[in-house]
Amino acid sequence: MSLMVMKNSPPEFKADAVALVLSRPDRTITSIARDLGVSR
Repeated sequence: MSLMVMKNSPPEFKADAVALVLSRPDRTITSIARDLGVSR
């Protein structure tokens, strides 16, 4: 996620994004970021 997204995203979004990455070790951070509509 880019610094801009991290600064402007609500804490719930950040927590959900991290939980998604941790729960899906078969996927890359880049692919998850793309699905969430943010840049890595």
